[in-house]
Amino acid sequence: MNLDSASALEARLRQIGAERYHNNHPFHALMRDGKLDKGQIQAWALNRYLYQSRIPIKDSAIMARLIDPDLRRIWSQRVIDHDGTREGQGGISRWLHLCERLGLDPAMVRAEHGILPATRFAVEAYVHFVRERPLLEAIASSLTEMFAPTIIGERTAGLLAQYDFIDEDALIYFDARLTQAPRDADFALDYVKTHADTIEKRQAVCDALLFKTDVLWAQLDALHFAYVDPKLPPSGAFVPSVSTPDT
Repeated sequence: MNLDSASALEARLRQIGAERYHNNHPFHALMRDGKLDKGQIQAWALNRYLYQSRIPIKDSAIMARLIDPDLRRIWSQRVIDHDGTREGQGGISRWLHLCERLGLDPAMVRAEHGILPATRFAVEAYVHFVRERPLLEAIASSLTEMFAPTIIGERTAGLLAQYDFIDEDALIYFDARLTQAPRDADFALDYVKTHADTIEKRQAVCDALLFKTDVLWAQLDALHFAYVDPKLPPSGAFVPSVSTPDT
């Protein structure tokens, strides 16, 4: 696809999302369709916590590189959304609530015990990318939020319909994300369309989004390998206590 304009860039970004976003991953399909047991859902929530916990860290890294105070104020809302303004608020606390409702010990989750090595590598690679790559690419890597409402809708509908151990209270994390993600995506998309003013920069933006889709895909690859097929969790990884379907 020719990247000779801002509109062409947006079209390519949306194409990447349609082709590479992790709503296309088999693990997501199994979750959505009620094909996982409770232990496998627990493993997903535990490993996803590591990613959730690093989001305000990567956003703080971006803020530290923004010279314009107006841009810092706008971007700071992302950190507040996840950290809250005090203990017990924010997206990370709501994710811990989900983990607890699934029967996981919140202290164990906070301590990051049992995280898959591939999850940790993928998440830390994302933080490193945001810290080290040009600011335009760091911001562009957040553009997976353009596609978040789709996967949130599929995920929450499937979890509520297919699993009797999950209710709406357990999934309160996703309520806020349905408004936060589009707001953040709109800002980031406008930023990259404005600042990617050459074909080379537009290609770098696309490459950054491709990298981020790989980060998300790799996390589900790790979960599928460890807990679905061939079910080979590495030493030290979380071992579910539930081994039969609980749907």
